[in-house]
Amino acid sequence: MTDRLHALIGGRVQGVGFRYFVSRSVAGLDEPVHGWVRNLTDGRVEILAEGPRHALENLLIVAREGTGASKVNRVEEEWGKVTGEFGDFSIRPTAKNPGAAS
Repeated sequence: MTDRLHALIGGRVQGVGFRYFVSRSVAGLDEPVHGWVRNLTDGRVEILAEGPRHALENLLIVAREGTGASKVNRVEEEWGKVTGEFGDFSIRPTAKNPGAAS
């Protein structure tokens, strides 16, 4: 079963390599996950990813743990239907609004 995960990660998650950590974590999953990660101007990190449910759940576990330099204090998750719009997983530039196309 393939799902879509939209997650907003709060805490000390910017300026500590968190996006690169997420990207490396996705590359290390047993199943392919496609989508992106980016910073938001409000200090959170946003993840939008599609893949097998168990792989996305593993990604959430890793995101909740964070890096040694980060401190995750909040994770908001929303599950949705797959769109198939992503061909890989990338790090995107900072955006103002969660879920915006840019």
